[in-house]
Amino acid sequence: MNLTLMFMLTIIMLITLILLLIMMISKKSIIDLQKSSPFECGFNPTSSKRLPFSIHFFLIAVIFLIFDIEIIIIIPMIFTFKTVFIMYWINTMISLIMVLMLGLYHEWYNGMLKWTH
Repeated sequence: MNLTLMFMLTIIMLITLILLLIMMISKKSIIDLQKSSPFECGFNPTSSKRLPFSIHFFLIAVIFLIFDIEIIIIIPMIFTFKTVFIMYWINTMISLIMVLMLGLYHEWYNGMLKWTH
């Protein structure tokens, strides 16, 4: 019992000594306004909430997303060319391409593809 108590006291003293050394040696950090403020996508959250945003960047991003979805739809259709009935496949491809062409025409007609107006 006495040996166990001595062992526990030694461990507690070592832990206390290590903690004191860490507190003395450790680098004190100065509270910095930039480090303590949240950072959201390069915008300062404490400034004006309504920053001017270019609609051209938004439209290009939307068109890029539409292009990605088109690719996701077209690639599996290419892989299934030999496994399905050919007329069904051709009708599906023609209708898909027609929808894509109508979307492109709509973007072009409304000036979404022009960078400057």
